Amino acid sequence: MARTPPTEPSFSVAHDSAPSDVLVAGFSSFGLAGLTAVDYVVDDLGLEETGHIRIEGLPSITPFAKGRPRHPIRLYSADDVDITVLVAEQFVPPALGEPLSSSILDWTEGAGVSEIAVLSGVPIPHGPDAHRTFYVATDDYREARLATERDGEEAIPPMEAGFLDGANAALLERGMGSPLGVGVFITPVHAQAPDVEAAVRLVDTVNGTYDLGIDSEPLASFAAEVRKHYEGLAERIEEDEPDGAYDRMYM
Repeated sequence: MARTPPTEPSFSVAHDSAPSDVLVAGFSSFGLAGLTAVDYVVDDLGLEETGHIRIEGLPSITPFAKGRPRHPIRLYSADDVDITVLVAEQFVPPALGEPLSSSILDWTEGAGVSEIAVLSGVPIPHGPDAHRTFYVATDDYREARLATERDGEEAIPPMEAGFLDGANAALLERGMGSPLGVGVFITPVHAQAPDVEAAVRLVDTVNGTYDLGIDSEPLASFAAEVRKHYEGLAERIEEDEPDGAYDRMYM
């Protein structure tokens, strides 16, 4: 008998053990910087998969590694590491950010999680001086994690103005009305995916915030290779194209 799909997509968390006090999350979005960053954190810290988020009523993907299928949204932990990491390879449209975040927040509340940090890249116009990480955070998160000054300035500056949507917005909204501290770390990203240089900035940010001892140099080296690839591609296109023959906005 055919299975009747639910009228609205839903999400639920399955986890094998108690998470850490801090949840670090990265979602699939433009530039893939946050997703690349949390994936690197998992590998560098040697975390093990300890749970996942079930998805009902939404076209899903089935990622795999070395021939083994994996859940598209996974949770990773380790006994000797003070964070739990959420890796969301499944793209969830912003309109479904609220039900996704609600499932996460219901689980974190029951599990005693006190902080959520989100690593995110956003496609905002920027110059070279803006190649850094900014924050949008609830007051309690800012006071606990972001009040440290360096040379008279905040180590991580606040994002001046704007708005967030999707899961990031819903997580912050819950944080403003509860004891849960929520910080969203934001860095500008470029069109190419993945924007590995942006991911390096996010890795360095979460590493400095939580003193995790992560070495981002291998990821930075990969970022240099990606940059050279796109620079070489641009040069070849410049040599091969007649002037004005093609639209290069997707280069």
